[in-house]
Amino acid sequence: MFSYAAPRLALASVAVAALTGGLLLFPVSPVSAVTPAMFADDFNGDGFRDYAVGGHGSVTVTYGTADGPGNKRKTFNQNSAGIPGTAGGVGIYRDAFGSVLTSADFNRDGYADLAVGDRSETVGTRAQQGAVTIVWGSRAGLTSSATRLPLKSPRDGMEFGWALAAGDFNGDGRPDLAVSDLDTVYVYRGGFSKTGTTGKVTKHRPSRSVTEVFQPTGLVAGKVTKDKTTDLYVLGQGEISGRMTQAAWFLRGGATVKGGTFTTYDKSAPDEGSAGVIADFDKNGYGDLAVSDIPYSNYAGSVVVLRGGATGAAGSYRLSQSTAGVASTAAKGEMFGFSLSAGDTDRDGYPDLAVGVPYEKVRTAVEAGGVHVLRGGRSGLNGTGSQWITRETGDVPGKAVSYAAFGSHVRLRDVDRDGDADLLISDYFKNVNTSVMLPGSSGGITTTGVRELPVNATFAQ
Repeated sequence: MFSYAAPRLALASVAVAALTGGLLLFPVSPVSAVTPAMFADDFNGDGFRDYAVGGHGSVTVTYGTADGPGNKRKTFNQNSAGIPGTAGGVGIYRDAFGSVLTSADFNRDGYADLAVGDRSETVGTRAQQGAVTIVWGSRAGLTSSATRLPLKSPRDGMEFGWALAAGDFNGDGRPDLAVSDLDTVYVYRGGFSKTGTTGKVTKHRPSRSVTEVFQPTGLVAGKVTKDKTTDLYVLGQGEISGRMTQAAWFLRGGATVKGGTFTTYDKSAPDEGSAGVIADFDKNGYGDLAVSDIPYSNYAGSVVVLRGGATGAAGSYRLSQSTAGVASTAAKGEMFGFSLSAGDTDRDGYPDLAVGVPYEKVRTAVEAGGVHVLRGGRSGLNGTGSQWITRETGDVPGKAVSYAAFGSHVRLRDVDRDGDADLLISDYFKNVNTSVMLPGSSGGITTTGVRELPVNATFAQ
């Protein structure tokens, strides 16, 4: 049994992911005089993707190079020049500034910008009202230019900025921003400016007919339907007949964002905060949602895949360490699915899924952790050809150490720009400011060319 209860924020921070497994591109609007940033996370406009890692009241940006993260980095918090708000928190949160991040070229000036959530922020006399700050990109990267997102009818204790996701939800070519608090999802339309203006803002809650209570714990953006808009899954905790459940609510993008399917995927336990990612694992043109179900089977954990359809979820299946072909054996407390990331690791055109299992025993090291890579294919994800990676695998540096929780954080990204996704893995308790990168190849993830990178695998993707 695991000896450490991971903080909720570590599980609730879900990635923005498109069908490519993490890259959101926004087309150029014919009315724009400036070409938007090519990448949603190129903050200095040099053509390389950057790495923004947040948490514990600050954000550190490591700027990318042709070989991945470089030596240039910057850390800022609410004591930094130009960043609004007050450092520190009240109540159970020390300071949640940076606990959730998402990025896009919000003002379409050619530089990606970073939206930073702080659900702990006290604004005026309203304790834990929460706030979201957009830090603007520039030729110098993320600097001292930042703007707080406007919020009409703010509420005390509602923790605005609990979750974030960026995408073109209405298909007009401009990035939009979705923000949740403890009971509502706000969709801010594009038209962001440094003066604080935005486009239209709409509010979204599921009907009481499908759930008596629904508390959002994460937002996952990506293309689910076959139109040109970005769609949104709201992950959260529901309540039916007094029993807590875990569920995913689909919001379909369009000129009007509309609620769709509401899928309860765990009726046995309250929500622990879920990781999620959208990718078309079976290449049928509809994006699928892979979402972690941590409490499943006494916290052995699992991943539920909601197949994409015209109106949202169209069937589902479950994967765990009991699935045929998946290495190792399921055991309580291992938390299969604690972290997730999607990308094509073997150049076959199907996105694959990296699944962190941070509390897995490796040889004699308890809670040493590891990562499974599950292959996408015509039928979706399955255990055939899957890979299991720990500190004891091949040329992976270091060795399995008890309580390191290797695999707490995973990312799939084409760091070396050779056309396949590379796997980045970080520990929870050891070497927390680095990650191990294992290259992708035509045969999948390999330890040939493995190296350590100076960035944690929690960066906004």
